[in-house]
Amino acid sequence: MDAPPSDDLIRIPCVLMRGGTSKGPFFLAADLPAEPARRDLVLLSVMGAGHDLEIDGIGGGNPVTSKAAIISRSTVAGADVDYLFAQVKIRERAVDTSPNCGNMLVGVGPFAIEAGLVRAQEGTTPVRIHNVNTGKLVEARVCTPGGRVAYDGDVAIDGVPGTAAPVHLAFLDAVGSKTGALLPTGAPVDVIDGVEVSCVDAAMPVVLVRAAALGKTGYEAAGKLSGDAALVARLERLRLEAARRMGIADAANLVIPKPVLVAPAAHGGTLTVRYFVPHECHVALAITGAVAISMAAITPGTIAAALAGALGLPAELQLEHPSGRLGVRLERVPGRADPVALVVRTARRLFEGAVLVKRAALAD
Repeated sequence: MDAPPSDDLIRIPCVLMRGGTSKGPFFLAADLPAEPARRDLVLLSVMGAGHDLEIDGIGGGNPVTSKAAIISRSTVAGADVDYLFAQVKIRERAVDTSPNCGNMLVGVGPFAIEAGLVRAQEGTTPVRIHNVNTGKLVEARVCTPGGRVAYDGDVAIDGVPGTAAPVHLAFLDAVGSKTGALLPTGAPVDVIDGVEVSCVDAAMPVVLVRAAALGKTGYEAAGKLSGDAALVARLERLRLEAARRMGIADAANLVIPKPVLVAPAAHGGTLTVRYFVPHECHVALAITGAVAISMAAITPGTIAAALAGALGLPAELQLEHPSGRLGVRLERVPGRADPVALVVRTARRLFEGAVLVKRAALAD
């Protein structure tokens, strides 16, 4: 980390990228402190955590724009790069590295290629990504015509304006991302405080609740649900008890598991979902959350399966969210016990340079 002209600032190279419906800085691990506590202090300063608007940093004052990705050459056999995801909490000045983020994951392949960590191939370049947060492996296939990353293309995803080049993601071993089991409580349905829930762990631990069980339709706008203090408080109580039963300790200080309201599809899809992150409703849908919901939908006895109806493999699921739809394909792959989840998303490189961190911030 080279000091800029002002001695009280530290210059750290970074690239600002959009991945799916999220956005945040991407760093090479070598450019950040190796010690987690000092690394987190840097991220808090970078994002401007501790203020609702993150006005003193580059965060956007929203959970989907208060994220960071840290990339390095992989230390795991069979992977090209390691990807550590960091959710920077906006108000609490805390960094949570317990979950994966599938949207930020979309940018990892393009970033790794342009950072020289993976050699580009003609046409399409596969990048095997080891998610450090969960220990799981994901393969990204990045468009590289002429051996260069392409961002322009004709793929549109709901929640992002315009079109871009596709990035294909294959979640190769999504089941049990944090708990080691698809159904961590051992049952497809549990009853918490008189409410039926399904606790599922595939790419992301989630707690599925019928919207109607909480007096909602499931079709409400994200902002309306986020502003319903009674609903958010009740979801938090359900989430914390579900976390205890799932074996997730200290969930009050973590962003997992994620609560999800589910309802019948309204526009020809498979399900309608409202995904919380965990105290605000996502304006679209997290990719990892979509994988978990989809896996629940093909698991007999879960709330999602009851609403979706009988589904066989391969299955094409369309999850309706506040900004549109997100598609997930589940299929069997030889040599793997659990289905592989396939998603198509887009990414864009937005800004490259250096972010400036107050040296005093490292003394907090």
